[in-house]
Amino acid sequence: MSLRITLPLWPLPFLAALLPFAVSHVAWWLSVRDGLIPSCNPYWDGCVSISRAARYGLGNHLFRMVMLPAATIQALCWLAATVWLRRQWQVRVRVLPWLGLAAGVFLGLYATFLGSDGAIYQVLRRYGVYLYFGCSYIALMLVLHALSRQLPRPRAYAPLLAVAMGFLALGVLAVALAYALAATPYGDRWENVLEWHVGLWLTAMFAALTWCWWRDGLRVALVD
Repeated sequence: MSLRITLPLWPLPFLAALLPFAVSHVAWWLSVRDGLIPSCNPYWDGCVSISRAARYGLGNHLFRMVMLPAATIQALCWLAATVWLRRQWQVRVRVLPWLGLAAGVFLGLYATFLGSDGAIYQVLRRYGVYLYFGCSYIALMLVLHALSRQLPRPRAYAPLLAVAMGFLALGVLAVALAYALAATPYGDRWENVLEWHVGLWLTAMFAALTWCWWRDGLRVALVD
């Protein structure tokens, strides 16, 4: 007699969405409370970036403590997405788990060096977050490409496509504003605003996977 134990898979992307979103805002609140940053609406005023909001004090310690396991969870989420595509639609995306691993490593690198001093640390932190965003977006596009080949289109396709379009619009807007506002006092403000909104779209991406995997009742076997 064999014992089969399974667990729902949707909590994995749920945590991948919840942890970075929650800790970014808690770190911002702690920094405002402690007088380390000005009090404002970062989604509109752009007075601080996510990095600055979590760079000092208790907020920095909390941010790094939560973001390192969050990076691991996000990497596992892309691995689970690879298995999901293969088992449900017989689509193999061999590079997807490696992109997920790279995104997790770069997010961990960014969190580890946040708050550190020195030119090398600043480069590692800055390029860590850029490469994290880039790898996450490419991973999303690979999943969308795999889903687009299925007829009829899976229910996951529409919400993930909406997230991808939002990401693309923000990217185009960021490049346009970087050139238009480079020599003005507003450049840093809009760069900070866009960084917070990119964080929202990352949350939406994993939230969309959460909803789809919950609706499909996806489960993972622990003991078979």
